[in-house]
Amino acid sequence: MNAASPTEGRSAGGAVGHLRKSARYATVSVVSTTVSLSILGTLIATSLVTAGWANVIATAAGTVPSFELNRRWVWRRTGRRSFAAEVVPFCALSFLGLALSTFAVSFGAARAASLGTAARTLVAQAANVGTFATLWAAQYLILDRVLFAGRVSLGVTRRDPAVGARAA
Repeated sequence: MNAASPTEGRSAGGAVGHLRKSARYATVSVVSTTVSLSILGTLIATSLVTAGWANVIATAAGTVPSFELNRRWVWRRTGRRSFAAEVVPFCALSFLGLALSTFAVSFGAARAASLGTAARTLVAQAANVGTFATLWAAQYLILDRVLFAGRVSLGVTRRDPAVGARAA
């Protein structure tokens, strides 16, 4: 590359930018997981609803801050949300995790029912975290490469290597 190239040094800067984005994504996951697990633990410990319904409520509540923080902070999207292009696919990913984690939470809580409330609650929370941890990396790639692909991130325009042109 010549000195006048706007992409010079992008690979090194891109790696640092990607690392920063990954760290922000992990932080958002901590926030949304804390919200979800707090609600899940409270609902199961108080027996207000079944473990499965507690997981549905907790996951739905954690999806809201996850979407907003990922959109605004991780991928630096501002302005009006696209319901069809952003909200629906993000919720679909979240609710795929919901279906899998609800099965795991219900199964785990049922197996731990004889162990007491605290153990049952911990098993349900572990099932929730285990399921979403399994899906975490896949969701990051889908958000980065599909949902928010070609978007401006950290003030740097991403390159589309498939066409060799700069994406807006």
